[in-house]
Amino acid sequence: MRTVLVGTLAGLMAGFLWLAAPVAQAQGRDVVRCGSDNGRFTRCQVPWRDAELIRQESNSPCDRGQSWGVDRGGLWVDRGCRGQFVEMGRGYYPPPGGYPPPPPPPGGGWRPGPDWDREIRFQCESNDKRYQFCQVDVGGRGRARLLRQLSGNPCEEGYSWGWNRAGVWVSKGCRGLFSVDRRW
Repeated sequence: MRTVLVGTLAGLMAGFLWLAAPVAQAQGRDVVRCGSDNGRFTRCQVPWRDAELIRQESNSPCDRGQSWGVDRGGLWVDRGCRGQFVEMGRGYYPPPGGYPPPPPPPGGGWRPGPDWDREIRFQCESNDKRYQFCQVDVGGRGRARLLRQLSGNPCEEGYSWGWNRAGVWVSKGCRGLFSVDRRW
């Protein structure tokens, strides 16, 4: 009887330590719960530029870029993903007017060629309402815009399309012609 009781207590302690592990990982960082109810797209407002999933709380998969991500509108979840998220890294947040010019790199450093700062136009499509990422280096001070919607489904920034420094993403059947003003 005593052996069974000790074994049960040891199992409970191990389970408790496993459950507490993500909290220790998030020490010093704010934890935000965000969940997709009934498989619907949900946005959770966070002041972060990037996030990491520290604990999945749903049976539906939480795959970055497919059922969760971070864009200019904040943290988003979709397709039943539910979990606990924390800020990934801590970096500089630009002022409302945008980024100041970067300081000159020490020792010269790499700089792009003279034709780097330019407009790039391309088409990006969400076929079968699936998430699609179209990779284009936007640069540190660049931006992206929707020039023309090509789909019957709405293309709304932050909902069915968005962008980051690496390119433009579309989902929910949005298809469009996009412009990236690439700036170093």
